[in-house]
Amino acid sequence: MNLKQLFGAMLIASVAFAACKKTTTDEPIVDPVETIVPEKIDSFKEAAMIDLGGEFASEISAYDPLTKKLFVVSNDGEAKVDVVDMSNFPTVTKLKTLVFANNAGINSVAVSNGLLAIGLDGANKQENGDVVVLKTSDLSEVKKITVGAMPDMVTFSPDGNYILSANEGEPNDAYTVDPKGTISIINIKDNYAVKTIDFSAFESQKTTLLAGGFRIYGLNASFTQDIEPEYIAVSTDSKNAYVTLQENNGVAEIDILAGTITKIIPLGTRDISLAENAFDVSDKDNKKVLGTWPIKAFYLPDAISYFTTGGASYLALANEGDTRAWKGYDEEVRVKSLKLDLIKFPTAATLQLDENLGRLTVSKAFGDTDGDGDYDELYATGGRSVSIINASTGLLVANIGKDLEQRVIDAGKYDDERSDNKGVEIEGVTVAQVNGQTLAFIGMERVDMIAIYDVTTPASPKFVQLFATGDAPEGLLYVKPKDSPNGRSLLIVSNEADGTVRFFQPDKI
Repeated sequence: MNLKQLFGAMLIASVAFAACKKTTTDEPIVDPVETIVPEKIDSFKEAAMIDLGGEFASEISAYDPLTKKLFVVSNDGEAKVDVVDMSNFPTVTKLKTLVFANNAGINSVAVSNGLLAIGLDGANKQENGDVVVLKTSDLSEVKKITVGAMPDMVTFSPDGNYILSANEGEPNDAYTVDPKGTISIINIKDNYAVKTIDFSAFESQKTTLLAGGFRIYGLNASFTQDIEPEYIAVSTDSKNAYVTLQENNGVAEIDILAGTITKIIPLGTRDISLAENAFDVSDKDNKKVLGTWPIKAFYLPDAISYFTTGGASYLALANEGDTRAWKGYDEEVRVKSLKLDLIKFPTAATLQLDENLGRLTVSKAFGDTDGDGDYDELYATGGRSVSIINASTGLLVANIGKDLEQRVIDAGKYDDERSDNKGVEIEGVTVAQVNGQTLAFIGMERVDMIAIYDVTTPASPKFVQLFATGDAPEGLLYVKPKDSPNGRSLLIVSNEADGTVRFFQPDKI
C-alpha cells in the first residue's frame, strides 16, 4: 500500500463519527488577526541565554506575558520548575526554583491568564499523576487535580477555560504494569472539575485502524493500555484538541466541550523506495547521502502544532520516532539480525551489510506478513520529517523531510552516527505567524539545530532559515510580539542535554 492509499485508508476508521457530525469545511476559518510587526523572517539569531544546570535541567518552557516570567521544567536530580525573570530582556535571571519532592518526575508546564499548570508524575510513574495549578504572580497554589498516569503534556485551551492533559500511561521497565493511556479535560470555570477519558470506545475499530497503519502491539496489553498519548494541540476556537499517539502512529481528535474522543487518525507509513522520501540508513558507510531503499517508515510523531491559513486548518507533526524499548519488551532490532524473505528481498545478503541496511533500526513487531518467521517487509522507526495534515480530513498535505535533512548535510552539521536511527531526530515543531507569514519552527535534537519553513501555502513548504541552538533542543516556544518583553517575535528553545535556555529574535525591517 503506497503513502496516498494509507492516508486515504485512515478515513475509514472515523467514518462512523464523521457521518454523525456536521462538517465545517465549507465554513471559512478566519486566521487570527495579529498586528504585524515588520521583521525579517530569515534572520533569527540568539539574543540571550541562561544556563540552568546539567542534563535534563531544561526541557519544556512556558512564558507568562503578565509577569514576564519563564517557567522551565527541570529533572536535573529532582522534579522542579525553575522560574526565570525576563522583565529586563535580554538580561534574564533565575528567580527561584519550585521543588516537587514527592513526585517521580515533572513533564510539562503551561501558562494562561495568570495561571501556571504543571504536569507531575505520581510517586510511582504507573499510578495516577497530578496537574498542579499556581498563580503566576505569587506562585501560590490554586488547585491540585488528579489525572491519569504520567501526564506527559499539559496545555490550556486558547480561551483559557480548559486545561488538557495527555496522560501517556507508559509501562514499567519490566513491562509488568501498563496503565491505560488517557486524556484529562479540566474545566477551570467549573471549579477545576476533571473528566478523564480513555480509548475503549475504539476497540471495535481495531482491525480498520491497523489496516491504516495504526500500531497496537505492546506486551500483553489491552487496546486501552497500549495507547500512549504524547502531545496536544488545541484549535483556535477552543472546541477541538488533537493528540499525538506516538508509539501507536496516530492522532486522536477530542471534542473538548462534549468531553469525548471523536476519532483516531492512523498515519500509515512513508515509502522510502520513493525519491522524495530518501533516507541515510547507515552510520558505517562513511558518507552522508540520502538514498532510496526497499523499506517503509512509521511516522511516530511527538510534538504537534495546530494552525490555520488560507481558510483551512492544519496540523504539523514532528515525526521523531520513539519506540517501545524496555527491558521487558523491546521492539527495536537491526536489519542484519533479521531473517529476510528471499522472494521479497532477493538481494538480502547485500542489503544486510553494515554499509547498506544492516545497521538500520527497524521494528521486529511488524513485517512478517505471512507469519512464517521471516520478514516480508521492513519498517523503520520514525518518519524523519514534519508532516502537515489537514485537521478536518486527516489527509496528508506535505512532508518536510528530505529537503530538511539535505540542508543539514549541506551545512556540515549532519551527525552520521545517527543515520541508522532517527536521522536528525525531529523532536519539536511549533507554527506561528511572523511578519504576516506562517512559519514552522522545527527542532532537531541530534544536530542541535532549528529550521524554519514558510508554510503559508501548506502543500508547498519553503525553506527559510537554519541555525544552531543548544545541545538537544527539546521544547520550542514562540512568543508573539504583543506578549514579548521587548515587543518583538521571540523563539524560546529549551535544550535538554546542556541545561540551557536560548532566546532567538529576528531583525527588524
